[in-house]
Amino acid sequence: MASSNPVSFVLVISLVISCFVIAFGGNFHQDFDITWGDGRGKILDNGQLLTLSLDKASGSGFQSKNEYLFGKIDMQLKLVPGNSAGTVTAYYLSSQGSTHDEIDFEFFGNLSGDPYILHTNVFSQGKGDREQQFYLWFDPTADFHTYSILWNPQRIIFSVDGTPIREFKNAESLGVAYPKNQPMRIYSSLWNADDWATRGGLVKTDWNEAPFTASYRNFNANACVSSSSGSSSCTPSSTSSSSNSWLNEELDSTSQERLKWVQKNYMIYNYCSDSKRFSQGVPPECTINTTA
Repeated sequence: MASSNPVSFVLVISLVISCFVIAFGGNFHQDFDITWGDGRGKILDNGQLLTLSLDKASGSGFQSKNEYLFGKIDMQLKLVPGNSAGTVTAYYLSSQGSTHDEIDFEFFGNLSGDPYILHTNVFSQGKGDREQQFYLWFDPTADFHTYSILWNPQRIIFSVDGTPIREFKNAESLGVAYPKNQPMRIYSSLWNADDWATRGGLVKTDWNEAPFTASYRNFNANACVSSSSGSSSCTPSSTSSSSNSWLNEELDSTSQERLKWVQKNYMIYNYCSDSKRFSQGVPPECTINTTA
């Protein structure tokens, strides 16, 4: 479907790093590296399951072997159960450097019986401060749920179990930088942030509950994978139209209604509504990224 603010795919073709569209998923051994944690991150079940754990000595983390420039990324997560206060499970796309781009899911733990907070943010050219936070309409520790990032030249859509919770539209026409030139890896980590994560740091991590464990499965990427030596480009003709539809995807009327439902009932913070924080006026992208 055509975007109301189309951005030419020449953007992608003109990049120094060429890329190709690929659809894959399923094996953590092939797709990811455990990067820290001294054995606290594990790939199990012949590559079908990945777990990260946290104890008082250290957390753990992993990153994708590939870098992506636009794509639709799905991962199923089951978060730390019980008293998870002070813990943060981060799952995000990011490039490197002081002017990096980043697309964030972060899950702030809480006391038993109190809800997790799902924190989202978008960085472009090193600038973030675009937070939206949500409660979830289910217990994210009881079972696996799918957390998805759709990133194309027109928009970024955050979804949970196929329900959109946030849309960040390309606002370059308003002078706002948009992530479009820097390939990003997938990262995830489980770490202690009890100096700020739960009730502003008032609730500390209970190490008697350690080790804390988050689990991952069913990774899937339909994406442009950057390649320094590849000869093809990420263009609509690179794959079949069905697997390539995310390059132009936007929210249809049903998805827009579901987005409004989430934001009306489960959003607990929106930077675009924070007039105290932005006393001189909210950022310009807020005018096109409307909420319920």
